[in-house]
Amino acid sequence: MKLIEHLKQTRVLKRMLQKIDDLPFVNERNAFFLLLAMHTAGVIGLSIESSRALFQFLTPFNLFATAAIILHFEKQKKSGYFIFIAVCFLLGYSVEVLGVSTGWPFGEYSYGKTLGFKLFEVPLAIGLNWVVLVYCSAHLAKRLFKNQWVAIVLGALFMTIIDLLIEPVAIAYDFWTWEKISVPTANYVGWFAVSALLHFIFQRLVKESNNSLAIRLLYIQVGFFALLNLI
Repeated sequence: MKLIEHLKQTRVLKRMLQKIDDLPFVNERNAFFLLLAMHTAGVIGLSIESSRALFQFLTPFNLFATAAIILHFEKQKKSGYFIFIAVCFLLGYSVEVLGVSTGWPFGEYSYGKTLGFKLFEVPLAIGLNWVVLVYCSAHLAKRLFKNQWVAIVLGALFMTIIDLLIEPVAIAYDFWTWEKISVPTANYVGWFAVSALLHFIFQRLVKESNNSLAIRLLYIQVGFFALLNLI
């Protein structure tokens, strides 16, 4: 009975998503410009002192909206796709809980208030952040290299380079803070290792994933953090 009920719910969800897709303004072009506008507003809002507090408050909502938009445009929404999202969220979130509790594998750090509601001292938005970054960087790595193992290593490397851009912004805007003044090397080693594991899971579960918007979002986010580093 539970299986039948689950199948019914899945059909209802698919019909709802199809109705959304059928709307004339729902397309990748408009989604790209919406994502670009959201991140551009974020750069401007965070860089102006009078609006900074408001845009810090809006940060987790921006992250949730970004995740919803980008994941909606996946063209191969099969069971592996949904399993990947769940596993990536839970594993990424669990590693963060381990990190703030023990200092391993990233080093000693703690989350501020900017990223919103916390569970076990880790914002829920962080789980989505892992999903979005792995999903987008995996698409770029897969576009560049067909070999699965090369794509896994390259995807993890992309994630580590992005983290280099994120760290100064995160500290400046109270996403998180480190126990020591500088970001420890262990953070980047741990980030690469966890990213590689999640990229491996992506490659195994979502082999036929197809979402050109994911790569463009990655470019937008790199520009977002690069600009905030310059301001």
